Amino acid sequence: MQKAEGGRRNERYPLMERAMGGLKAASGRSAEDITLERLAAGELADDDLRIAPEALREQADIAGQAGFPQLAANLRRAAELTAVPNAELLRMYETLRPGRATHEQMLALADRLAGEFRASETAEFVREAAEIYRARGLAKQE
Repeated sequence: MQKAEGGRRNERYPLMERAMGGLKAASGRSAEDITLERLAAGELADDDLRIAPEALREQADIAGQAGFPQLAANLRRAAELTAVPNAELLRMYETLRPGRATHEQMLALADRLAGEFRASETAEFVREAAEIYRARGLAKQE
């Protein structure tokens, strides 16, 4: 992924090597401050080990510039989902398994993602999945 379309090299890739000073964890701690020594000393919290949405968006930009639109879209959705608590993400994942939710429940989940978590790209992805599930008979029947 080092070369963008037209053969241009993206100067920020890979981020951990080229943009380390600007990268932050979900806690706001600089990536440079997250070390194995600090982890071993118990100086790091869970949020220090979680990626920040900005880092995922930066990776999405790099992927898009390099000609990988699906990867870029996945990274943008991942950035949106950093706002969703882990337990809620697991419930959403279970809802999206075939046969677990009706078409209407899936649309309600998409609305919740867009409204409560401001995850508009992920919400659109879930709406698209809801239509495909309905068309293929994968949605739960009431």
